[in-house]
Amino acid sequence: MTKTVLVSGASGFIGSHVAARLAEGGYRVRAMTRHPREYRGAGEPVEADVSDPAGLARAFAGADAAYYLVHSLGSDDFEHRDADAARNFAEAAAAAHLERIVYLGGLGSGDGKLSAHLRSRREVEKILRAGPVPVTVLRAAVVIGHGGISWEITRQLADRLPAMVTPRWVRTRTQPIALPDAVRYLTGVLEPEEARGRTYEIGGPEVLRYIDMLQRVARIRGSRLPNLTVPLLTPRLSSAWLKFVTDVDLATARNLVDSMATEVVVRDDAITRLLPGEPIGYDEAVRLALAERAKATGHVRARAAR
Repeated sequence: MTKTVLVSGASGFIGSHVAARLAEGGYRVRAMTRHPREYRGAGEPVEADVSDPAGLARAFAGADAAYYLVHSLGSDDFEHRDADAARNFAEAAAAAHLERIVYLGGLGSGDGKLSAHLRSRREVEKILRAGPVPVTVLRAAVVIGHGGISWEITRQLADRLPAMVTPRWVRTRTQPIALPDAVRYLTGVLEPEEARGRTYEIGGPEVLRYIDMLQRVARIRGSRLPNLTVPLLTPRLSSAWLKFVTDVDLATARNLVDSMATEVVVRDDAITRLLPGEPIGYDEAVRLALAERAKATGHVRARAAR
C-alpha cells in the first residue's frame, strides 16, 4: 500500500527537496504549507500551520508518517514559538496514530554549552519524543545547498568581501553536509525498522573551520580572501556585521552567530552503516550549490524577460 507522508515546511529549503525525493520514490506526499495556492513543489499542497492545532488535525488525517522541518529562527522569541509548535505537532501526530515522525535537528555535544538555537533544537526533540509516536532524529550542522540560510551567508561573504575582519567564531570547527546527502539520509530513515526512535548524526567527509569554508568558496569562485580575526568583535557586533554585509535579517543573524561559536561535528557515524554511500566533499557540494543558484536565477531572469 502506498504510504501518505506529510512534509511540514514543504516550501522551505530542506522540505522542498525532501518532498520531491519522496514523490520520486512513489510516496503520496502531502505538502504542508501556509500558502497552498502559491505552492509549486512536489506533492499535494495542504494548508496548515504548526501554530494552529485545528489545521494540523486536518492535515494529518489519513497520513502514515510525517516530517518536522520547520523552525522560527527569524523570531526573537523563537524558543517559545518552536516549543509550542512541537507540542501541537506531536499532539496532532498522536491523534492521527502516525507510524513515525522524522525530525531534522542540530549537531552539538549537549554538555550544557549549546547556544539558544541549538538548545531549542534539542528541546523540540524532547517534546516530539514525549508523545507516543516514534521519532527518528537526524542532527546536522551547515547544509550546503542553494537557498539554505547558513550557506547563503557563506556564499555572500565570500562573494562580497575582498578581505575579512572576522570574529573568533570563524575558527570554530563544523562538519558541513551537502544538500543531496542530507536529503538522502532524511528520506532513507523513513522505512527501516531499526531507525524507529533512533538519533543519527549526519555530516560530510570533512571537518572544517568556518574560515576554511569561506576561503575555499572564494578559491572556487576564482579569488582569494585574506582574513584578520578580531577577538573583541562581540556576538552583538558580529551579528550586526553579518546583517551589514549579507541579506540575512538581524534576528536570524543574531541567533546564527550564537550557534557559530559552538563546535558541531559528528561523533557517531551509525547513519553510514544504515545508509551506506560515498558522501559528497565540501568543494563539490559548493559547486553543486552554485550551479543550482545559477540555474534558479536564470529561470527568474527568463520569466522577467517575458
